[in-house]
Amino acid sequence: MKPTNIRIDEVSYAYEDHHYRTPIKFGGVALDRVTIVNVHIAVRTVAGKTARGFGSMPLGNVWSFPSKTLSYQQTLDAMKGVVDQVAKITRACTDTGHPIDLTWALEHEYARAAKAVGVECKLAEPIPHLCTLVCASPFDAALHDAFGKVHGLNCYHTYGPDFMNHDVGHYLGADFKGESLDRYVSKTPKAKLPLYHLVGALDPLEEKDVTKRVNDGMPETLSEWIRADGLTHLKIKLNGDNLNWDVERVVGVERVAAETQAARGVKTWHYSLDFNEKCPHVQYLLDFLRLVKEKRPAGFERIQYIEQPTARDLKANRHNVMHEASKIRPVVIDESLLDLESILVAREMGYTGAALKACKGQSQSLLMAAAAQKYGMFLCVQDLTCVGASLIHSAGLAAHVPGVAAIESNGRQYCPTANQPWEKSHPGIMRITDGTMATETLTGVGLSATPDCW
Repeated sequence: MKPTNIRIDEVSYAYEDHHYRTPIKFGGVALDRVTIVNVHIAVRTVAGKTARGFGSMPLGNVWSFPSKTLSYQQTLDAMKGVVDQVAKITRACTDTGHPIDLTWALEHEYARAAKAVGVECKLAEPIPHLCTLVCASPFDAALHDAFGKVHGLNCYHTYGPDFMNHDVGHYLGADFKGESLDRYVSKTPKAKLPLYHLVGALDPLEEKDVTKRVNDGMPETLSEWIRADGLTHLKIKLNGDNLNWDVERVVGVERVAAETQAARGVKTWHYSLDFNEKCPHVQYLLDFLRLVKEKRPAGFERIQYIEQPTARDLKANRHNVMHEASKIRPVVIDESLLDLESILVAREMGYTGAALKACKGQSQSLLMAAAAQKYGMFLCVQDLTCVGASLIHSAGLAAHVPGVAAIESNGRQYCPTANQPWEKSHPGIMRITDGTMATETLTGVGLSATPDCW
């Protein structure tokens, strides 16, 4: 037992609610609000040192618990029920270890508790495991934050053999035997990362698309956003069930972007495409790419990668292989990424990339980053409209994992008020001016996410 190991002394959590300045459309649902859960955990080392950690995450119920039968409030209430159970299980934990060990030991209890919550709430469908990961992620983040703070170190200095009790093989199997996690994680953050700005399905591209201006002093059209934030990376939300609309949406984005970038003297920019799993089959994606290439060859060349085009349940959709599509552009798993098995299945099906998300937990994200690097996969870090501490957490993940191409962040677009308490300590993360996120400030103790007001 290492003297650096910790045990949990106290656990508490609270919610905060925010309304979006403009709606964001996901999977056919227009969202205008978010509930965030903030977690505090007190820990004690074997040697007796104490510290408090902080973790935060939006409860993205529409993303992690999509349902055609349950209402927004029902899925949100179910997630709150899971959060309550995760807090009780975490509070009752008497184990000592590294944060990854503690979360590794508890995650099966979290899953069982989520199943029980679904039964107790008499839900018409079970709570997905992805949803449970989101509920548990701020508790995991608080553990990592506390571990760094109790040792006076940034978290990314605590993933080597001096602090870890096991090699990566303990968690991921024989392929990783004898390997230390810090082999796959950088202690020093990248100074800057390209930022992917979201072009939502409801977002106006130009003035004629604006039905009613918000008039809050922030950009409202795509061209205004590009000029204001110096954008060079655009993530385009697509429907996946309307081929003509999807093609024309990319054509429209490319036209507006090309005009705006030409006026700025910018010649290089990129797109990522997100179908929110709505493509009925891979042929839809192949037809889409062919048509985009025919209509806007330059726009086609700017496509950097494609997110999870078809259903997230890979085992139930083994026929939807991505081998042909991945020859054209990297195709990454996002919603499907739950564990090592999902990466292995995805690779068999032709997926060539993985999207890491802080909302699935720091522990899981680091282990999946190791697996993706081991297997030579394209890497990116995606968003859950993360704001405040959760955005700092997400940015830290992107800045410390080698090979991450860019970071998505749309909280500043839809919920900027939740970022305001953090602008003083991390101005280059909360406000974008040159198309990049400045991540050189992510060197503080823990996860570098201590509110300015503390």
